[in-house]
Amino acid sequence: VQLQASGGGLVQPGGSLRLSCAASGVGLDYYAVGWFRQAPGKEREFVAGISASGLTTSYGRFVMARFTISRDNGNNEVYLQMRDLKPEDTAVYYCARSTSRVVVISEPEYSDFGQGTQVTVSS
Repeated sequence: VQLQASGGGLVQPGGSLRLSCAASGVGLDYYAVGWFRQAPGKEREFVAGISASGLTTSYGRFVMARFTISRDNGNNEVYLQMRDLKPEDTAVYYCARSTSRVVVISEPEYSDFGQGTQVTVSS
């Protein structure tokens, strides 16, 4: 099982990025999927999660309606659309598979953290 996040990069404050999470070795449609991030010197934190069906989502408090998580079960991918990015959003972003079908925000409920993608917000 491998999850690979991609789509990160350097963006100016106020800009947008769309992250993708592709899975191999597992059908993501059976599981909720989450996005996490880790900034230098900080603990990894929950960003967003989506249920297996895609009908339920949850976001970290800092998101404040700027990010949207979605999924395409047919392509076995999950996405994170990020808008109005701020310098404090700079971090490595990871996707992970939950052990359940419903959205959970607790990191121990997730497994298969893949290699992350770097997001840098700077002018």
